[in-house]
Amino acid sequence: MSEILTIDWTNAKPRPRLPAAAGPGPGEAGPAREEETVLEIVIQGRGGQGAQTAGNLLAAAFFAEGRHVQSFASYGGARRGTPVSSYIRVDEKPVRVRCDIERADAILCFDSTLLEGRLLATAHPGTLIVVNSARGVDDYGRTHPGYRVIPVDAIAISRRAGLGRIVNSALLGALARAVGAPPLATLERTLAERSPKLTAENLAACEEGYRTVDALLAEEAVA
Repeated sequence: MSEILTIDWTNAKPRPRLPAAAGPGPGEAGPAREEETVLEIVIQGRGGQGAQTAGNLLAAAFFAEGRHVQSFASYGGARRGTPVSSYIRVDEKPVRVRCDIERADAILCFDSTLLEGRLLATAHPGTLIVVNSARGVDDYGRTHPGYRVIPVDAIAISRRAGLGRIVNSALLGALARAVGAPPLATLERTLAERSPKLTAENLAACEEGYRTVDALLAEEAVA
């Protein structure tokens, strides 16, 4: 089952440019995609983890930044624990495409056991994959060669923030830093507006997720 929500931004404030969508990896050939400015993101989790809510929050944050946003979800049923996917397209112009995302620029995975098969089929060497996991970067380098995996222990972050196992905010902060958008301040404003309960806790988790990936990328840059 799926549902599509398309949001077109029409206000007249200036819009900063989107970060470039992930292109082919080193040595990977292939023609440039026509929709070069489109940022395509896949979010996947299990029912009850909040993947669809995370997709709605991320879409709202990009919308607040003045983007054209298309957001739709796909889920296998109402049962808790079944895979749930949220898809987001972001552009500086109206999004006309209506098909599934087959080649993602970024993937946000709420459950590391889902990082296989169909989900990985949407990735390419340039795809940024943020996964909720306590494993290290080197570990994923051995088990998922050819993929750029950024593990974030979102459960530990959320527990420190007082959210228990609710990992949405921590993972959204992590993804925002990995992709380079939306800005942390915009994401935090969106969370504050749409998370009236435990607002301080959600903001703390979001910021720690963001800072965690910032530190990982800094280490990668000097390695």
